[in-house]
Amino acid sequence: MDLGLSGRTAIVLGASQGMGLAIAAALRAEGAAVAMFARRRDVLEREAARLGALAVPGDLTDPSDLRRLVDTAVERLGGVDVLVLNGGGPPPGPASGITTQDVEAAVALLLTPHVHLVAACLPHLRASGRGRIVAIESTSVKEPIANLALSNAVRPGVVGWLKTLARELGPEGITVNTVAPGRIDTERLQALYGAGGPGPEILAQIPARRLGRPAEIAAAVCFLASEQAAYISGSVVAVDGGMLSGLT
Repeated sequence: MDLGLSGRTAIVLGASQGMGLAIAAALRAEGAAVAMFARRRDVLEREAARLGALAVPGDLTDPSDLRRLVDTAVERLGGVDVLVLNGGGPPPGPASGITTQDVEAAVALLLTPHVHLVAACLPHLRASGRGRIVAIESTSVKEPIANLALSNAVRPGVVGWLKTLARELGPEGITVNTVAPGRIDTERLQALYGAGGPGPEILAQIPARRLGRPAEIAAAVCFLASEQAAYISGSVVAVDGGMLSGLT
């Protein structure tokens, strides 16, 4: 299937490792020009050179870095057709242990950068004629995850904002969707569960009986960014090996 991504331009956040890197690689393989954004300059520049992409180092929580990202992508690549919102998660911990400062920091990490970037990219997504916004969140937007109280609290609000955007931007041909990864084999998962990753008791909760691969998240993103996905908007697509059991 030709996804119609050849010649399109994309911004991918958190692109130096894990799911973000896999998404950048998949978009490049489909023929898209990609601006990769992450904090670690050396790793980002190495991976971007390997993929033939544009490296724009910066901090997701710094609005000036985000403006520079969009300006650089437009100047060097000619526009923005696809915006992939992706980043790290807040620290783990129980709900009874979080402070108001923790919540503010989580909002500054998970929501505020999205708001800045969408505002900066909207003129270019409108000019595209087929703009796509895809956010990488978590299955915590559907079902709380033990010991991830901050993610459970803030990410559903992010999805509420994204769904509102989808309604507002739909008449302009811009789609807005969320990918909700389950247990994906990334550095973040190792940080949460240790170098050995989740134990057998966690894998037993996943009908597929394995961890997901970053490339499987990337495949979902490429489809949502495609011509064929023009009638999909405001959706939350779980890529979790069947782990979620809810009906909504």
